[in-house]
Amino acid sequence: MAAGKKAKNVGKTVKGKAEEATGKALGNERMEMKGRAEQIKGDAKQTGQKAKDTLKH
Repeated sequence: MAAGKKAKNVGKTVKGKAEEATGKALGNERMEMKGRAEQIKGDAKQTGQKAKDTLKH
């Protein structure tokens, strides 16, 4: 996996976790759900990139 893409995907996941935690702390369900969605996006892109890399080899 390209290092830049991996870092970007991990960054999305980390950002999502932070946003979810902030939403929980503030009692803001919308922010919490947005954080979870961001995590899912990052994880899905990372999984897709790993699958692409596996098929290339």
